[in-house]
Amino acid sequence: MNSNLPHPVTQAEIDTFDQDGVVMIEGMFDADWIALLDKGLSDSRDDPTDRSRVWDRDEAGREVYYDSQAWTRVPAYRDFIFNSPCAELAGQLMGSSAVNFFFDAVFCRSPGTQFRTPWHQDEPYWSVKGFETCSVWMPLVPVSAESALGVVPGSHRWAEAFRQQDFGAFNPDGDEVPHADFSQFDLEPLPDIDGDPERYKPVSFDMKPGDCLVFNGRSIHGGSGCLPVDQDLRVFNTKWCGDDVRVDFRPWGMDPDHRDVMTKAGLVPGDRLGTALYPEIWRR
Repeated sequence: MNSNLPHPVTQAEIDTFDQDGVVMIEGMFDADWIALLDKGLSDSRDDPTDRSRVWDRDEAGREVYYDSQAWTRVPAYRDFIFNSPCAELAGQLMGSSAVNFFFDAVFCRSPGTQFRTPWHQDEPYWSVKGFETCSVWMPLVPVSAESALGVVPGSHRWAEAFRQQDFGAFNPDGDEVPHADFSQFDLEPLPDIDGDPERYKPVSFDMKPGDCLVFNGRSIHGGSGCLPVDQDLRVFNTKWCGDDVRVDFRPWGMDPDHRDVMTKAGLVPGDRLGTALYPEIWRR
């Protein structure tokens, strides 16, 4: 397959991703891709999926909005997933022989929002299990390091299984949403990242449209928020899976929960991703 990367992924970036579980890549997506995604996000907000929800709304009406798995109904998202450099970028960084698309997610914060995303890992919430997973977090507007997503370097290789936050609890509108409730399981408490930043050294970056933050699904991340009063945040995030990823239904629940659609598509625990729901986009 011919590469459509606008510039090569360097060995230093591959090594950083392997060691730290996170790397910021500058200028990987041109203005046309950003404009396409921004238009798609606006269209999607006008016609949200039944998985959309508000995580937080303050007294001033400022919101944190989330939606996921909209790619089958938003042509701009589909175009990006199949034709942008994103799948190859994920595959090069993960060292995978093939990459399947998992799902999309968008995050929109009103100007001045102060809600901080709790620290967590992604993979424990997912209907798959494996080390070769990553998210490609793309701001569609400029964002400072103070307001961008933070990631704890090296946490993707920690052996402990942690008790995660139930994001279904962040739901001021009382909608029916998925819950992943870890509270009844014998798991380690998540480290207090904010309480000891010198020990955990979370990293975040000043970013502009076209840049992306790529992090392993097991990397501890969070902390984004605290926007200036004149700055919003619009993020398009895609999830990608490599060679060792297999379907897995978690006992504490999943968010988003793919169990039903996976089962209807004939996928069972232990299967590799595939079918039209999780297409292979790139192969080395």
